Amino acid sequence: MNRRFTGGLYVKGAYTFGKAINFQDGSGSDSGGTTLGWNHPSVFYRNRAIAGYDRRHNLQMAWVYDLPFGPGKRWMPSRGVAGAIVRDWQINGILSSYTGTPFNVTASGTSLNAPSNTQTADQVNPVVTKLGGVGNAEVAFYDPTAFRAVSDVRFGTSGRNILRGPGLVNLGLGVFRNITLTERWKMQFRAEGFNVTNTPHFGNPGANVSNAQFNADGTVRALRGFMAITGAVADERQLRFGLRLMF
Repeated sequence: MNRRFTGGLYVKGAYTFGKAINFQDGSGSDSGGTTLGWNHPSVFYRNRAIAGYDRRHNLQMAWVYDLPFGPGKRWMPSRGVAGAIVRDWQINGILSSYTGTPFNVTASGTSLNAPSNTQTADQVNPVVTKLGGVGNAEVAFYDPTAFRAVSDVRFGTSGRNILRGPGLVNLGLGVFRNITLTERWKMQFRAEGFNVTNTPHFGNPGANVSNAQFNADGTVRALRGFMAITGAVADERQLRFGLRLMF
């Protein structure tokens, strides 16, 4: 979506619905290495799945707006003191909103004893409920009872990248003012805010089911980080002010 600069307002935006599929490299980083997560012939097909960097929904919006105040504008066209204060201001911003990245639900591979192969957990519930808990090693983002560790000589039943971490919404705003000093010299005041809402952007939950402890009836005794989100991106709100001299 594009709106040409009309009436002092310019808007540009895009929404993408996509699906990225690739082969997992042995490091699990989707970096395109020469090894695979599963190299045993019976499970070779598991390497092909949703890419770890896939973002299913991606919305980006940007805008620039010259405020309609001051001489020659719709409001307060006076050239008096008020007009001099409110004239030549501009606001701009970028809004980003996209879904989280996929991840494996892993398990200890001790019983499997297959070096250089990824071990995944058994999925024991057909539907994995999203609980949404964050910020505590004993509070789950997904239902932890949907998975179990593997104690037999086999691969776990869950596949690669079957769950997705939390999404992200971020807003950046700027306020500019252009000031004419002389015919040749101009100055611009800039106030910019990054993540102005100070919204935390959380990482993916812990994914190793072997870290958790379960009771005999299948209830959770201790998560110990499994399906818990305890980390966030270090992008808290930042404010920046500046002056720019143009000639």
